[in-house]
Amino acid sequence: MTITQAVSPGTLTRPGRRFTLSAQTLDSPVTPNPVFREWFAEQRRTNRYEVRRIPFRDLVGWRFSDSTGNLVHDSGRFFSVEGLQVRAEWEGHAASWSQPIINQPEIGILGIVVKEFDGVLHCLMQAKMEPGNLETVQLSPTVQATRSNYTGVHKGARVNYIEYFAPPRTGSRVLFDSLQSEQGSWFLRKRNRNMVVEALGPVPAHEDFVWLTLGQIHQLLRESNVVNMDARTVLSLIPSYADEGPPLHSMEHLLNRLTEIKAHRELVQTSMPLAAVQNWRRTEDAIAHDSGHHFTVIAASVAAANREVTRWTQPLLAPAEQGLSAFLVRRIGGVPHLLAHARSEAGVLDVAELGPTVQCQPGRALTLPLPRRPRYLDLVLRADPGTLLYDTVQSEEGGRFHHAGNRYVLMEVGGEFPVDVPGDFLWVTAGQLSDLLRHSNYLNIEARTLLSALRAAWARGGAYAR
Repeated sequence: MTITQAVSPGTLTRPGRRFTLSAQTLDSPVTPNPVFREWFAEQRRTNRYEVRRIPFRDLVGWRFSDSTGNLVHDSGRFFSVEGLQVRAEWEGHAASWSQPIINQPEIGILGIVVKEFDGVLHCLMQAKMEPGNLETVQLSPTVQATRSNYTGVHKGARVNYIEYFAPPRTGSRVLFDSLQSEQGSWFLRKRNRNMVVEALGPVPAHEDFVWLTLGQIHQLLRESNVVNMDARTVLSLIPSYADEGPPLHSMEHLLNRLTEIKAHRELVQTSMPLAAVQNWRRTEDAIAHDSGHHFTVIAASVAAANREVTRWTQPLLAPAEQGLSAFLVRRIGGVPHLLAHARSEAGVLDVAELGPTVQCQPGRALTLPLPRRPRYLDLVLRADPGTLLYDTVQSEEGGRFHHAGNRYVLMEVGGEFPVDVPGDFLWVTAGQLSDLLRHSNYLNIEARTLLSALRAAWARGGAYAR
């Protein structure tokens, strides 16, 4: 099954032509696919790492605050695990709960350097170890660094290629640049700077980095746990430049609907001591919910050969189960649209962001009464494999989460699926989502991964194909 969209070369801007050519280039003499496979396998084989769960008392440089019970770093930097009280109300439904949440107020840099080789743009990608990854070494952006990392708070090695992103940036020019959110259920108002920059001169080589075309990366996105979350969110900034056809709703209508939702929903977030959160208990090696659902906060000891710091300990958040994030895709007037859901999560910065049609931990969701289950969950769980344009498990942020995997799905529905949908759902095109990504806090991290996945399904002939 395919969803086709034509790319009209005559209508493309020069940046459009360059990125479209890169996306259509599925192999490259710069790094041929077999050479990449051998290099990546060697990275996973030879980069020594050890991730071991430990009791909280064995954390080095971390402690529970005597006054609040918050789990904090001695430097006062990096991040902390705190308590959050949440009160939410919309459409006659009200809820209140408290939970642990990661507070990391500093804004890091996630950035990809691009450069032309033989007239084709290539992306400089890094084989990076993260302690919580499902496959510990994954393909990451050129730079993936917190402010503490690249300003030297960790007293480790210098971050490679940071000079292409941090001022004065004399060796590069910025192509895409915006602040984007991260997991709203686990982070408190967390944002990172997502950037794509073009190198203006020679780029020094490094054994842990490799040049790949967008087409090569898109092929890797069809595989589980190869391209990491930070790379996926940066890649989502790069438009497909496809000629989509007329959307169901104008951009003005979409922005108005999202503004109305934010104005009418109530979401009150109040920081509280971690020791005071209700229905959570702390043992010597875990902070867990009484139900066994949601997530657990654990401690880990990490040793890695190819990181700025080679040995450390830290807290990690471990989800209770694999998540599910799915967009329903439907032709409307012959134009492919995705059904986005305006989601309010515990730590979101601005009340609501557009997320996938379905986003949940399905095991827990199925224990809820029918009226409280995520709408369209049963439809996705019962999907005919022939309707799935994309169905792949991907890791989430391995620097803060332990073995956090989501099943990402693009499911095509036919003309029998109604165009009229509940008020917190919106039909949008991929191009409209790309336009929103020029700005901050419109699309959540799961929606951005699926937007990258949609482009991964872009075939050489200009078709979204399974």
